[in-house]
Amino acid sequence: MKTHNQKPLINQIHRVQGQMQGLEKMIKENKYCVDIIGLSLAIQKSLQSLNQKVLENHLEEHVGHQFRMGQDKKVIKELSKIYNLKNK
Repeated sequence: MKTHNQKPLINQIHRVQGQMQGLEKMIKENKYCVDIIGLSLAIQKSLQSLNQKVLENHLEEHVGHQFRMGQDKKVIKELSKIYNLKNK
C-alpha cells in the first residue's frame, strides 16, 4: 500500500473503533433501537468507504502492473472474489 494512503486509513479505522465502542455502550445502556441502528449504519458506511479507498489503492498500485506482467487470470480472480464477497 502506498504510504501516503496509510495514515488516513488508520485514522478512519480509529474512528470506526470509537464508533464501535459507542455502539456497544448504547446497547449495554438499552438506548433507543432507532439510535442504535443509526450508528450501526454509519459504521457500515464508514467501512464501505474504507473498502473503496483500499480497492482504489489496489487498482492503482497493483492491477496495472499485474496485467503488464501477464497475470491477467490472477487479477480477474482477485477482483471476482471481492465482487462476490460484496454481493453476498
